[in-house]
Amino acid sequence: MSYREAKYLSELLVSKGLTVSVAESCTGGALSSSLTSISGASSYFDCGYITYSNQSKVQMLGVSTETIETYGAVSEKVAHEMVIGAGERSQSNLAVSITGIAGPSGGSAEKPVGMVCFGFFFDGKTATTTQFFSGARPDIVSQSISYALVQLALKL
Repeated sequence: MSYREAKYLSELLVSKGLTVSVAESCTGGALSSSLTSISGASSYFDCGYITYSNQSKVQMLGVSTETIETYGAVSEKVAHEMVIGAGERSQSNLAVSITGIAGPSGGSAEKPVGMVCFGFFFDGKTATTTQFFSGARPDIVSQSISYALVQLALKL
C-alpha cells in the first residue's frame, strides 16, 4: 500500500518543485526506501537519516541529550528536534521524523508497543503528533510509513 502513497506524494513534490528529507528511527530506513522506490526519486528525495540509536540522533540531527533523558527517545519532543535537524541540515522544503516502539518488546504502560511519534517540517513550520498502531513489528512499521506519506501529502 505504501507504494501507491509514495507515488502520489512523489507526483505532488515533482509538480511543486519541492524536496523531502526524512529522519527515521523505528522504521529503520523503510520510509526512505518507499520514497526512493519510485523512478525519478532524485528529483524530490534529498536524504534520509537513519538514527536508530540515541547517540546518532544527537550527532546527526542535533537532538539534545537533555531532551532524550527527560522525555525519552520515543516522544514528540524528540520527534520535533529530529525533524528540525533533518529539515535544516538537508535544506529540503519538507521533512518528516519518526520515532517509536515497533515491538514486540520495549513497550511499557506509559509507552506501549505501537506508539509512534512523528514530526513534520514544512515552510518553516513544525508540527508533531503521536499515533498508536497495532499488530506485529512489520505491521507497525508499515502503518507508520503509510501515515507519514499521507500526512506529508496533506501538508502540500
